[in-house]
Amino acid sequence: MPSLLDRRLYLCVPVREDLASFVPAVLEGGVDVVQLREKHRPREEQVAPGRLLAEICRDFGVPFVMNDDPTLAAEVNADGVHVGQEDVSVEYCRELLGESAIVGLSTHSNEEFDRALAHPATYFSAGPIEVTPTKEGRPATGLDYALACQARSPRPVFVTGGVNEGNVAHLVGQGLRHFVVVRALTESSTPLASARALRRALDEALSAVAIQPTK
Repeated sequence: MPSLLDRRLYLCVPVREDLASFVPAVLEGGVDVVQLREKHRPREEQVAPGRLLAEICRDFGVPFVMNDDPTLAAEVNADGVHVGQEDVSVEYCRELLGESAIVGLSTHSNEEFDRALAHPATYFSAGPIEVTPTKEGRPATGLDYALACQARSPRPVFVTGGVNEGNVAHLVGQGLRHFVVVRALTESSTPLASARALRRALDEALSAVAIQPTK
């Protein structure tokens, strides 16, 4: 099972017209995991974008995962899949995609996280630590929840919810180490510059707590 322990900045991006230029820009800027997270388009409209991102990410040496659907992940030749609490099981994803695949699992409460630890996921996500429009209707879990998850997990825990250049140093200082970013990059008019600034803030914060940045 692959490790994502050295991966720090995880982008979730929907299908958009400029994927062919946007994703290379943010990868150049320091993003080191990419997920195609598309909640509104039908499956058939995600195949071509998924194949495109799989190829781009492979060229950059960055893991690429699809959201929710392990069969779609296999079809587009992704490195793995990310599933939620109401999606297919981690075990099914592992059976379909193989032991070398990346399989991520979302959690939103201590009870969910305790159960998640028994599953063969590569990594977990925890949050959103603050309310965010990308998780519509999902209440904030707060910072303490994410810290508790990280303390209990031997596998990486990627924190979701409003991560940006302005708060990532504070979050590192509180003890968090792996971050999901969405709007800070997807809503930027200068994605390369925004990714570089976010990555710089993250790496400086990691250095300040004596963790060697990997980018």
